[in-house]
Amino acid sequence: MNQWLDFSPEVREAKEKGLPIVALESTIISHGMPYPQNVETAKEVEEIIRKNGAVPATIGIMDGKIKIGLTDQELEFFGTNKEISKVSRRDFPYIVSKKKHGATTVAATMISAKLAGIEVFVTGGIGGVHREAEQTMDISADLTELAQTDVAVVCAGVKSILDIEKTLEYLETWGVPVVGYKTDEFPAFYSRTSGFGVDYRLDEAEQVAELIRTKWDLGLKGGLVIANPVPESHALKEDEIEHIIQKALEEAKSHLIKGKSVTPFLLGKIKELTQGTSLEANIALVKHNAEVGAQIAAALTNNRK
Repeated sequence: MNQWLDFSPEVREAKEKGLPIVALESTIISHGMPYPQNVETAKEVEEIIRKNGAVPATIGIMDGKIKIGLTDQELEFFGTNKEISKVSRRDFPYIVSKKKHGATTVAATMISAKLAGIEVFVTGGIGGVHREAEQTMDISADLTELAQTDVAVVCAGVKSILDIEKTLEYLETWGVPVVGYKTDEFPAFYSRTSGFGVDYRLDEAEQVAELIRTKWDLGLKGGLVIANPVPESHALKEDEIEHIIQKALEEAKSHLIKGKSVTPFLLGKIKELTQGTSLEANIALVKHNAEVGAQIAAALTNNRK
């Protein structure tokens, strides 16, 4: 794998010393938030992970190399360059073979983390089954990746623009455990509630680490969803955000926006309609996930010893 992977000095040293490492995606920087909040948040998230006993590894593709850990200058590059492709499993071989730049989605970051030997990945929200998927067949590759790749994903649930009920049903079908971290209810990204439950509730990082290790030691392939709700101080009300999402979906449909362009459009429109409070919630939940993810990664490392 050395011909494809390029470890930052910090991550390489962490691997040599057996320190806990947390993977982070780059799509949230290139396609998920506006500048300069995207770069500021990326740096702050990395620092939160360090303060909680782990080493951050933000992942992206530069000149065909899978970078495991980005410098501040590289974070700036991903946050400002408009020519960076959004890369999922399907796009990986093309972007790498053509030596292009790519921001990794949840699925692509999971693949990269697995290649790099990183067990915990922190993101904002995972992709899922889109609304009206029974007509469009629009289902995120994040879900199939969770079914097959051994990486635990700490998130604030799925993005609330999606069909949460169908997403949870899909995860159940593929045997992906959905763990509520200090919650009995599956969070809906901007809001703490969705009306749907989780498979199991665990209240301690050590308990989550034990479940993760047990799953893989049993030879049960695939990832886990660790659902960590947005902090109460930044949570939006479920009914209010749903009304806004419906308006954004109608506009996307009227503009014939489809495929991988849908999510960035909807998030931008929701930010506009909420007058920026959705972006504040997004930033807060990513930081909270980083704190929890680092604690789980540390516990998972101790569990291995």
